[in-house]
Amino acid sequence: MLSSFICSLFFLTQFRLPFSLSQYCLTKFLCCGSSRNSNHIIKMAMWVFGYGSLIWKAGFNYDDRLVGFIKDYRRVFYQGSTDHRGTPEYPGRTVTLEPAPGEVCWGAAYKISKEEDKEAAITYLEVREKQYDKKAYVDLFTDPLATTPAISGVMVYIASPDKKLNPNYLGPASIEDIANSAPPSKPVLAQKPHNA
Repeated sequence: MLSSFICSLFFLTQFRLPFSLSQYCLTKFLCCGSSRNSNHIIKMAMWVFGYGSLIWKAGFNYDDRLVGFIKDYRRVFYQGSTDHRGTPEYPGRTVTLEPAPGEVCWGAAYKISKEEDKEAAITYLEVREKQYDKKAYVDLFTDPLATTPAISGVMVYIASPDKKLNPNYLGPASIEDIANSAPPSKPVLAQKPHNA
């Protein structure tokens, strides 16, 4: 059994199968071995990468949090938000990712293991990230010198530049324009000092 397991690991790593296929094959082997009993299935954890406000405010239950980075992407303030950062008339800017060969984007990845927590997290994220039209599955690195990822298959929400799929995409702008893209605010009334 152990030699079969080692051969399976060698096969999976040498032929660089897609993560989902490797994960499936390894899970089936570990759970079922050479027996035909498939009632013992290991549930795989889900990982979500945050590169904006998810870094400090997850909003869902998770088992572990890793600070790390993904390769060949950069964080940009190119996405418009018409719900929590702005209005339809004055969309506020939020971050998204764009492909950038050779660059890295730091953030935090969250491990979610329990099925009920996975379902709750997806439901929450689909509302929170509703203006992001794309999900990608990326490799997460925690060590800048590492050549292999700490975790593969980490889900990340991305807003694409395709205006047909993503009508809230704002695109590049000067730093001044990005800083001034917040919707007009209501005037703040002066408050009296407490000792007056």
